[in-house]
Amino acid sequence: MSDAPRILVTNDDGYSAEGISALMEALDGLGELWLVAPDGEQSAVSHALTLDRPLRVRKVGERRFAVNGTPTDCVTLGISNLLGDRPPDLVVSGINRGGNMGVDVHYSGTVSAAFEGVILGYPAIAVSQVAGEGMTWEASAALARELAAWVLEHGLPPSTLLNANVPLGPPRGLKLTRLGVRRYTEGVVEQRDPRGRRIYWIGGGEPVWEAIPGTDFHEVGAGFISVTPLHLDMTGLEVLDQLEDLKPSFLDHPNGRGGAS
Repeated sequence: MSDAPRILVTNDDGYSAEGISALMEALDGLGELWLVAPDGEQSAVSHALTLDRPLRVRKVGERRFAVNGTPTDCVTLGISNLLGDRPPDLVVSGINRGGNMGVDVHYSGTVSAAFEGVILGYPAIAVSQVAGEGMTWEASAALARELAAWVLEHGLPPSTLLNANVPLGPPRGLKLTRLGVRRYTEGVVEQRDPRGRRIYWIGGGEPVWEAIPGTDFHEVGAGFISVTPLHLDMTGLEVLDQLEDLKPSFLDHPNGRGGAS
């Protein structure tokens, strides 16, 4: 059995996407690579698990598998079944075509796949490339290799992943960031189908990000790579103290509302 570290690679753009091919090439030589990815586009599926039907796995190469499910399905299957009795030392998700910053990380299949690795107890990184005219995979692939090598050597704190976003064009440098703020100018577009019935498109408006220094949107917009550590614990710690005095009135009555028996 090889002593090389095992790296589980996945994405949400599908196993044949350009980004995951660039990622596999970039990671070559760092360890034993396993690709387990959706068999088609699965963007914006968040952390969905497929529970209402069986999943099918198709072997597309040596240690390469396509799954008719979500990115989270792929990581779960990879770790629990396809990799056998030796789990991964690292989960790498990407390279996504398009950024995953700010609140978008909650929708992202790319980031959610990395989160699934963390939930199952393994360090993970997610890498995304801002899309646009002149986009290449060169900088994001180089970054993915650099981050993967660093995590394999140093590890990450429990329940933490690294979310990286690469700007268009040659990066001006790298910034450690926090999540930014983005709002959508038009969340739903209403139209009529050919028979006159109402139909709706979600996400029809152009997003606008707030220019807050130190956030991923701001730094990527300024031409820097952003690397944001994300944690599974979403508890609003600063609010806990404010809630200390909260006590529903019905708890004063042992038999429920008004003490009625």
